[in-house]
Amino acid sequence: MPAYLSPGSKFSGPVVYVGDGDSICVGVGQGSANWVEVRVADFYAPELREPGGEQAKAAMKRTAMNKHVDCVAQKRSYDRVVATCTLSGRSLGEHMKAAGIEESGNGHQH
Repeated sequence: MPAYLSPGSKFSGPVVYVGDGDSICVGVGQGSANWVEVRVADFYAPELREPGGEQAKAAMKRTAMNKHVDCVAQKRSYDRVVATCTLSGRSLGEHMKAAGIEESGNGHQH
């Protein structure tokens, strides 16, 4: 893992891809080779195949697509970096909750 993705390190750039309601790619340089796959640390969206999954993805797209985010890496999860990312002073998780998206999915504590 590149040093800039070690726990506590910061990275930023535009959101260039939204996979679902809690997975994004942040462009830290030119071209897709410089996309960082991020699992949003403070929000557990429903999986795409679950009720609300497509709505969560659409909300994340409306919230973050093509907008600049500032992220702090926490840990590695499979092929992604778990990070807290902020947009306009609020975390993406806070934005999703404010949009009325219910948390569920893998890892959500009820």
